[in-house]
Amino acid sequence: MTSPGSTPLPATGPTGPAQVAPTLGPAATPVAGRPQAWPVAPALPRPPSVIQRRWPGPSGPARPQVLGALTAAAVVGASTLTTVRPGLGWLVAALAVTAALVTASVLRCGMSSPAANPVTPTGEAAPTAPPGPTAAPEPTVQAATARPGATGAPGRAEQAIWAAATVALTAVGTVRAAGWLFVLCLLAAAVTGTLAVTGARSPLGMLVAATLPPAATVRALPWAARGIRDTRPTGSGIGFGRILTSLAISAVLLALFGVLFSSADAVFAELVAGLLPDISLPGVIGWTFRLLLIGGGLLGGAYLVSRPPDLEGLRPASSRPAHRLEWTLPLVLLDALFAVFVVVQLTVLFGGAGHVLRTAGLTYAQYARGGFWQLLAVTALTLLVIAIAARRAPKATRADRLLVRVLLGTLAALSLVIVASALYRMQVYADAYGATRLRLVVATMELWLGLLFLLVGVAVVRLRAEWLPRLVIGTAVLALLGLALVNPDRLIADRNVDRYLETGRLDVDYVSGLSADAVPALARLPEPMRTCALTRIAVEQPRDGLWATNLGRLRAQPELDTIPLSGTLTYCLDLERW
Repeated sequence: MTSPGSTPLPATGPTGPAQVAPTLGPAATPVAGRPQAWPVAPALPRPPSVIQRRWPGPSGPARPQVLGALTAAAVVGASTLTTVRPGLGWLVAALAVTAALVTASVLRCGMSSPAANPVTPTGEAAPTAPPGPTAAPEPTVQAATARPGATGAPGRAEQAIWAAATVALTAVGTVRAAGWLFVLCLLAAAVTGTLAVTGARSPLGMLVAATLPPAATVRALPWAARGIRDTRPTGSGIGFGRILTSLAISAVLLALFGVLFSSADAVFAELVAGLLPDISLPGVIGWTFRLLLIGGGLLGGAYLVSRPPDLEGLRPASSRPAHRLEWTLPLVLLDALFAVFVVVQLTVLFGGAGHVLRTAGLTYAQYARGGFWQLLAVTALTLLVIAIAARRAPKATRADRLLVRVLLGTLAALSLVIVASALYRMQVYADAYGATRLRLVVATMELWLGLLFLLVGVAVVRLRAEWLPRLVIGTAVLALLGLALVNPDRLIADRNVDRYLETGRLDVDYVSGLSADAVPALARLPEPMRTCALTRIAVEQPRDGLWATNLGRLRAQPELDTIPLSGTLTYCLDLERW
């Protein structure tokens, strides 16, 4: 026998000491004559991907209030949008969409903090452990390291500014009748709307943000489905099913009493007809398509604002600074080339176009049109050169920083003269051949590039440019809104009418293709040019319903009502041939 505190001796057999089996735990009792397996280590969780770390998504289901707001906004947008021409419906739809997304953003503030709801590697909320004996904690992946409720940006002020810019760009379709201008504003509104829901600030973050809305719509489907299944989430007070029931009852009541009131009063019937969408088969199909399109976009936007991705840290890896000679020599030579060209351009600006035309033997078209596009390309490439040089140039010593300021600042200042030269060439071209939409747009683009060179000069002096990418987009939006403010089609028509009154030359076919915004200017033409210029606009002028109401077309209608349409087009064609 052994004492309780002594170490037991190994058992001996006939041939010697018996082999002791390794201890495998309570369940691993050795069995004589059977090989024993080594214990298997528990599987470690896979590390989260970049998407799971930077964009885990909302930890809980969609709130019923959010789903109700999104549904209402989608119905309003599908019912008010006009696909043929811009009008009041676009502004109403933009306001409804903004209100729904603001609701989703505000309601997320009541969600529990990410620290209290760990996220599994799949991006879903980790299940709560049932009561019982304390077990070893499972490794979890925390959500974004930002503070609870953070947007991935220091604040919401910039997102509110981008949202206001989106509504303002969409509102251009209510004020101006020029369809081409509205298309440009819609493209810009897509950019500002993306920045509003993602909160992207850095250049790389902005590029990544452009890919997020489609992905957010796909990821939001299970999020919305969980919200629909959860008929009454804790603390919500009402489920999504009841909200849909309330909306359906409201629609039925409005339709019933609307029909009764319409049959009782003709004026009310006309108003209701303008409010309601087309109930024909093509109209219903179009309405359903718009509902799905707007609803999908809204769902993705709500998913983004409920838990925006962390795009603040997305920046390209810092590269090794170039040697001073590597970037100094090319920039010195480029500055010298720009200086020679600027001297020639100053001769043009002070000597006049006639001097250049006599010296080079060119025509107005060859001088202005040929040189403008090259100078436009030069200004765009110069911005790229400055961006690369500012990133690669060393700035460790005071001499390096002084060299960066001098060389890049000189290049930016010389580029301003080139911008002025390009604008002067366009002015000469427009004086000789008249104003057009393309010439006005490219001139506006040159003015915008000139403003960018001023901003680049400020960034070079300060040697800090983290604010520059956002200001580039902001100034582009302001340029578009400024173009809408000056009423481009009327400005073009005024310029061509003044030229006709001075020279007697007018491209009637071109000015008659302008929008209704140009009618007040074309009305200054003497007869028969006035009638010929306005006839085509009068023939194509639509009768707008409520949602297609447009201020430019409303102002033009009294003047267009005075144009006789019968036989006028044939008379004008004969006049042009003569």
